[in-house]
Amino acid sequence: MKTWRRVVIALSFLLLSGCLVTFKDPLPAHEAAPPALLGQWSSKNAWGEPLNLRITRVGEHRYKAVSYPTAKPQQRDEYLFSVSRHGDRWYLSAPLPAKLGGHFILAGFEIDEKHELVVYNLDLEQIHQAIGQKSLHGSTVQTVEGAGVLVDSPLDQVFAYLDDPANADVFVEAVRYRRAGK
Repeated sequence: MKTWRRVVIALSFLLLSGCLVTFKDPLPAHEAAPPALLGQWSSKNAWGEPLNLRITRVGEHRYKAVSYPTAKPQQRDEYLFSVSRHGDRWYLSAPLPAKLGGHFILAGFEIDEKHELVVYNLDLEQIHQAIGQKSLHGSTVQTVEGAGVLVDSPLDQVFAYLDDPANADVFVEAVRYRRAGK
């Protein structure tokens, strides 16, 4: 689980109690991230150790997050991702390694009024309920991290579900980053 924890720390994607929500399709890379997302961020990991996160542009509408513990800057993890805005929410999407299903993760994020980067996971149980109620289509999958769910609904259907105010509680705050040096 140590490798996956670094992924969670880097972008705090959809990991809840070792289970993840994955998606068959990535976000299309046709939208620019808000300029405030780019730059150096800091937080603490699950053990209270300081972490750094640097987000840069690596192409048109493509971004890279580099995460590393302050005490061990040589232990860097890099992740490529794209973003999209739907309704009032920003989302990011990144590919997963094969051992975690090889599909894509989706997370919500915002820059709040304190200028902090707040990243939201999706609640696995609520996504399971949405599949059971036929609001989304998907199936249970097994990974090295445990049971998760693969959502194979078209992105339009996914965003219709996520953007519905009645489903606002599907988002769970995962991590909060502050601008480094402030």
